[in-house]
Amino acid sequence: MPMQVRFQHLFAVMSGQRFLKKQGLGNEVPFFICPFRPEETVEMERLQRQLVNRLGQAGVQILEINLYDLSIEILKERGIWDQILNMEESVSKEHLKELLQGVLDPEAHLIPAIAAKLASAEFEILFLSGVGEVFPYIRSHNVLNNLQSTAKEKPTVMFFPGAYTHSLESGASLDLFGKLHDDKYYRAFNIFHCEA
Repeated sequence: MPMQVRFQHLFAVMSGQRFLKKQGLGNEVPFFICPFRPEETVEMERLQRQLVNRLGQAGVQILEINLYDLSIEILKERGIWDQILNMEESVSKEHLKELLQGVLDPEAHLIPAIAAKLASAEFEILFLSGVGEVFPYIRSHNVLNNLQSTAKEKPTVMFFPGAYTHSLESGASLDLFGKLHDDKYYRAFNIFHCEA
């Protein structure tokens, strides 16, 4: 689907009252995945900026949270950003990954930081991006699982560089970069399957 067609679909869905009022979801959390091919990352970032502007003009306020930027913010607030930069060259990737997973644990650190941003902003839709940049120390399914209790009042759209697939045999899966097939997540909707 060409980017312009995707933009028109996303704008039509997100500006609609059905989406904004979370109608037709049953008791499901209002989480939506906006999958795209990893090689389209730059175009998708542009599309995201256009959506924020166009939705804002239509009176729909967006809160944007980039997980990579938020991770750096958390590391700086905790006073360990410089320490991590200095040790990066001298420790194994596995050790660095374990360190970052602990320091940026979704339940203990990431979700409280997101909750603080939600509490201090007026918005109708939450955009989450930066998923590819924080892999492997933050996994998208962990963010969504832990976010369920925090961000259920307004629709959340995660921009995801990969595929979000559903099948009877394997259930639902977030396939990051179209290659990693181990992130099971069942409670989100593919936004391209939503009616405008």
